[in-house]
Amino acid sequence: MGYEFNFAPVFANFDHLLAGTWMTIQLSFGAMLLGTVVAIVCAVGKTAGPAPLRWAVDTYVEIIRNTPFLIQIFFIFFALPAVGIRMTPNVAALVALTVNVGAYATEIIRAGIESIHRGQVEAGIALGLRRGQIFRYIIMKPALRTIYPALTSQFIYLMLTSSVVSVISATDLAAAGNDIQSRTFAAFEVYIVITAIYFLLSIGFSGLFALVQRRAFNYPLSR
Repeated sequence: MGYEFNFAPVFANFDHLLAGTWMTIQLSFGAMLLGTVVAIVCAVGKTAGPAPLRWAVDTYVEIIRNTPFLIQIFFIFFALPAVGIRMTPNVAALVALTVNVGAYATEIIRAGIESIHRGQVEAGIALGLRRGQIFRYIIMKPALRTIYPALTSQFIYLMLTSSVVSVISATDLAAAGNDIQSRTFAAFEVYIVITAIYFLLSIGFSGLFALVQRRAFNYPLSR
């Protein structure tokens, strides 16, 4: 082909890529934590709440799961200001990621909750456990143990999906790469490096989740 690789412009701006990587990590972890809270609330509402609440959760889940993430983030960043709700690009990105992963995680956690046999709950009641203790120890911990691999896979997918937030000028890794590419025109080299960083992030997140699984559920790191 005759193409000569030149990574010098990329490494000269590596601090910019590191700043974007850090923002990607912050957005991902923030959305994972907030999305998990949203998912638990929605999953409990869907399994044990009154009919109007179940319908509201079903509507939220179906809308998010059947529309593109790009449209969701455009709606939050560009449409909500029309009704007076304005956010910075990074905040809008966090909200969009949270809303998105919350919907997907709702169904995962709901499946985990419904896998708990009613007899276990009745046994907890018979032992005199309080409602909060029953929910924490008899329902949620065994449920999370069951659905943990699926939930963490969704979280890793969320981190990769976060690259879309660059379209609203959020300062993530993809945005940093686009900025460097527009100034240096080293597109091939820039996106090779960005691909490698996303790959390393995925491996790092997987390792962290495996460690958490081992600590929280006494699982081996590999099975």
